[in-house]
Amino acid sequence: VQLQASGGGFVQAGGSLRLSCAASGNTFDINSMGWYRQAPGKQRDLVASITNGGRTTYANSVKGRFTISRDNATNTVYLQMNSLKPEDTAVYYCNAIRRIFTSTYNDWGRGTLVTVSS
Repeated sequence: VQLQASGGGFVQAGGSLRLSCAASGNTFDINSMGWYRQAPGKQRDLVASITNGGRTTYANSVKGRFTISRDNATNTVYLQMNSLKPEDTAVYYCNAIRRIFTSTYNDWGRGTLVTVSS
């Protein structure tokens, strides 16, 4: 699976951005898609994810501010980020989890940089 992410950029605190990630290739195996982020010197952490059935998971730090959604017809996942804070600054990575029989595969897109100024 290939993941093409877009939508990062520079925004002032309190502003909004929307990230998009389109999956192509063997998308029929995808079980869930999501977004992770990695700030300088820190580990990559889950921001939000959504299953094929629409079940969502959010990091506590973004609950109420970020919304993940998915268009199953186009295999595209979106992350609407509102009320952005400087601590949201990071490289955001799109992720897809595929399950084939008993095996699980993680696919990653290229990161997109989000910079929030104070």
